[in-house]
Amino acid sequence: MRYCKLLPALLVAAALSLAPAGASERALTIVALGDSLTAGYMLGPDEDFATQLERALQAAGHENVKIANAGVSGDTTSGGLARLDWAVGPEADAVIVELGANDALRAIDPGVTRENLETIVTRLKARGLPVLLAGMLAPPNLGAEYGDAFNTIYADLAAAHDLILYPFFLDGVAAERHLNLGDGIHPTAEGVGVIVERILPEVEALIAQARKDEAVN
Repeated sequence: MRYCKLLPALLVAAALSLAPAGASERALTIVALGDSLTAGYMLGPDEDFATQLERALQAAGHENVKIANAGVSGDTTSGGLARLDWAVGPEADAVIVELGANDALRAIDPGVTRENLETIVTRLKARGLPVLLAGMLAPPNLGAEYGDAFNTIYADLAAAHDLILYPFFLDGVAAERHLNLGDGIHPTAEGVGVIVERILPEVEALIAQARKDEAVN
C-alpha cells in the first residue's frame, strides 16, 4: 500500500531525470547588434548571421537561445550608438556587437570608432548585459598608420571591459572569392556559415556568462 502511494512521486522523479539537458533553463535572447554583415545583405530570409547562428546553437544543444537580428546595412559605430537603446531592448540577455566595418571603409577617424564602441559596451555592461565583441580589420589600402590605430581597438576594449572577444568577424571569409558576393565585401550564405562555425565557441561562452549572471542575480 505504501509502495502504491510512492509510485506517482517515483514516476515524476524518473521523468525529470530523463528530461533533456537545459529543458528547465529559461529562454535567453541574444541581440546581434551590427551592420550589413549581421543583417544579411542580399541573402535569403533564412541565410543571415542571426538565423544561421540560432540553428547552429540548436544543433549544439542550446535549444532555449534566440538570436535577434539587430543588423542595419550601412551602419557605422555612430549609427549603432544612436539606436542602441531601442535596438537592444529589455528582452536582451546578452549582446553580440559587430560594428566598425563601415567606419574603416569610410576611413573614419579610429579615435571616433573607439569612443563609440567604448560608449556602447559601457552602456551595455551598465545594464548587466554580457557582451561578445566581434572585431574588424582595416583595409590594407588605408595604410599602416590607420591600420595600427584601428586594428587595436577591439582587443583593447575587450581587455579593459572584460568582454568576450572574437578578433576578426570575417576570419576565414575575407578575400575568399567563393565565400563572398560579387562586391567582394559581403559574405554569401556559405560564407556566413563559415563565420557561424568559427564564432560558435565564443557565443557559447557568452551563453555561459549570461546563465552564470542569471544564477547570481
